[in-house]
Amino acid sequence: MTRTRLNKLMCLAALALSCAAFNARAALTIEITGGATLQIPVAIAPFTGEESYPDKLSQIVAADLARSGLFKLIDTAGMPVPRGPQEVRVADWKAKGTVALAIANIVAQPGGKLDVQFRLIDTLRQDQVVQLAGYSLPTSPAQLRLTAHQIADIIFEKLTGDPGAFSTRIAYITKRGPVFDLQVADSDGYNAQTVFSSREPIISPVWSPDGARLAYVAFDQKKPIVYVQNLATGQRQIAANLKGNNSAPAWSPDGRQIAVVLTRDGHSQIYTTNTDGSGLKRLSNSAGIDTEPNWSPDGKYLLFTSDRGGSPQIYRMPSYGGEPVRLTFEGSYNVSPRYSPDGKSFAFIQREGSQFRVAVQDIVSGQVQVLTNNAQDESPSWAPNGKMILYATTVLGRGVLSAVSSDGRVKQKLSTQSGDVREPAWGPLIKPKP
Repeated sequence: MTRTRLNKLMCLAALALSCAAFNARAALTIEITGGATLQIPVAIAPFTGEESYPDKLSQIVAADLARSGLFKLIDTAGMPVPRGPQEVRVADWKAKGTVALAIANIVAQPGGKLDVQFRLIDTLRQDQVVQLAGYSLPTSPAQLRLTAHQIADIIFEKLTGDPGAFSTRIAYITKRGPVFDLQVADSDGYNAQTVFSSREPIISPVWSPDGARLAYVAFDQKKPIVYVQNLATGQRQIAANLKGNNSAPAWSPDGRQIAVVLTRDGHSQIYTTNTDGSGLKRLSNSAGIDTEPNWSPDGKYLLFTSDRGGSPQIYRMPSYGGEPVRLTFEGSYNVSPRYSPDGKSFAFIQREGSQFRVAVQDIVSGQVQVLTNNAQDESPSWAPNGKMILYATTVLGRGVLSAVSSDGRVKQKLSTQSGDVREPAWGPLIKPKP
């Protein structure tokens, strides 16, 4: 592969996207294939009071759990709808094969507020009603979808031991005619909002650790510049606008710094900077192309892609700089490393022949598992609980987002009815309030 080609793929590819704008409701269609070998049977009873609102919370919760691939949703048709634990007939629900039952009441509060009183009941015991979780979740009609995702997160964690990630958000790039859009949506594709639009390309969105800001690269000044944008206010500031190209931003775990790739000294090298552009420090020094930095969760290391050895491979170096260590050795093309949330492995794109696929490599053992079998996968991004990997791919000549579980068993395709979508980034966890 020529250096020009490598630079185009790894640094600043101005993506040729053609996509209609997502609406704020059903932005992405999710198709699920595969599932865990053993699925947890759970019942989600209709929530009392949900019929008064367009968003049916019980259906949203059930859809979240179903697309994880880890749960078998038990049909609740014909069963009485309990309004509280005292009305749950545990033996009846156990007879349907459930291990847990979710019930909830939506109660109107003064000032247009709502209180969602949620309970998760253990249905394995016939002699008594045992509550696995109980929350009173204050919300509003406009926030009911978020509340439903928070309930799904609670159920997921109580029954699997791992945190759920349904109440998180994703970012991605689309194009509407000549206009590029940076959009943010719920993890199920709903409530899509445009963060920034431009007639010039937008690439490489990444979330700040607190989920309040996005860093990205925009070409609206006729050159690649790294910006940081506050999602609440819409205010954006320049993080890197130096001579040459400014690209590939990556947040430090504490949110104080951004690693960026600059060509100010003639070729792509990795630097760190404060979010306001101050405190610039060069980290990598090679005669090749060093790009796509990604911080370890503990902040001690940076993964990155480099062709310093003759072909694009993945390396690791201390986050303060220092001698890099090569990590990938299978194949002649391995790019786009992304640390898993626990720091024990990393996702990346591996080329096999003409196929570009999502793979995961264990940091200690070096063992590699290829998770997908597509032809043109790119831009892997971990769910913050480490259970899924979101990525972009091409289906029938059109860009779509897909997701695969970290063990490769569950696959999802998130698509629009027309056009392309690219460059996904999965946001951080949002904890529900007890």
